[in-house]
Amino acid sequence: MQINSMFPIKKFPLLAYLVLNLVTPALLATEIYRSVDDRGRITYSDIPSTGAQKLDIISQPGRHLHDVARVYDGDTIILTDKKQIRLLGVNTPEIESRLRAEEPGGVVAKKWLQAQLQENKVYLEYDQTKRDKYKRLLAHVFTPDGKHINQALLENGLAFVSIIPPNIRYSDKLIQAQLQAEKQKLGIWSMPDYQPKPIEQIANHNKGWQRFTGIPASIKKSRKYTRLMFDDKIDIRIQNTNLDLFPALNTYVGKSLEIRGWVSRNKDHYTVLIQHPSALIIR
Repeated sequence: MQINSMFPIKKFPLLAYLVLNLVTPALLATEIYRSVDDRGRITYSDIPSTGAQKLDIISQPGRHLHDVARVYDGDTIILTDKKQIRLLGVNTPEIESRLRAEEPGGVVAKKWLQAQLQENKVYLEYDQTKRDKYKRLLAHVFTPDGKHINQALLENGLAFVSIIPPNIRYSDKLIQAQLQAEKQKLGIWSMPDYQPKPIEQIANHNKGWQRFTGIPASIKKSRKYTRLMFDDKIDIRIQNTNLDLFPALNTYVGKSLEIRGWVSRNKDHYTVLIQHPSALIIR
C-alpha cells in the first residue's frame, strides 16, 4: 500500500505528518518508507523504492480498563464479564484442582496476585495472538498505578518466563526480571522441585515445568521441527517457524545447556518443546 501527498512538504509539513499518522495504523506494517519525487510530492509506502527513506515508527499499544471478579491462580484472572485472562509471557506453578495436584509455589503466587488486585481494576494490553487454544484472552496486565503485573511476578520469583511467539512484546524486560530473581534465589528459584536435573534423568521427571542440563550431540530436522538430540531417546524440539528467533542451532551442539519446559513422552522417547531462546541457556 502507498499513500501520496499532493503537496510539497516544505509548504505543508503538518499535512504530511498527519497523513503519516493516519496511514500507519491502517497499514499494520512493520516498516514504512518515505520518498519525494522531483515535483516535491511525498509518498509513504510499506514497499521500499529507490531513494526512499525508512522511517522509525513508534507505536503506542492500547490499554483498556476492566473490572476483575476474582483471581483464579497466579497467572489467570476472571473479569466481571466472566472472560478469563491468561497473563502473557509468564507461568506460575499450578494450584490444586480436580485435574491436577498443587505444585510448590502455586498458592503463594495466587495470594500475591490477589493482594495486588484488591482494587479490582486492571488495564489489559494484548499482543499479536489474542487467545490461546483454551479460548482464554492473553494479555499483559497493569494496575491503575502502572505496575506491570506480569513483570512483577517474575521480579518476586513467583513465576518463570514462558514466551510463546508471536507474542514476544516486553520479552527483554521479562527475561531480565527473571534473571534478577534467579540470581537472588527468590521464590521458586530456591525451591528443590525447580532445581536443574541431568537430562539423563528425564524419565523420572515430575509433571509440570522442569529444568534439565545436558549436552546435545547432533541435530535432526523434519518437516515441522528441528531437534537437538541428546541420544536416540531424548531430544528438545523447536518449530521450524520459530528458528529465526534462535542463533544457528549448531552453536548449541557440544555445549552444556540448561533446558526449561514441559516434558512430553511417546513410549520410551522424551522430548521438550522449546518455543523461545529464553528456555535454552548455554551454561
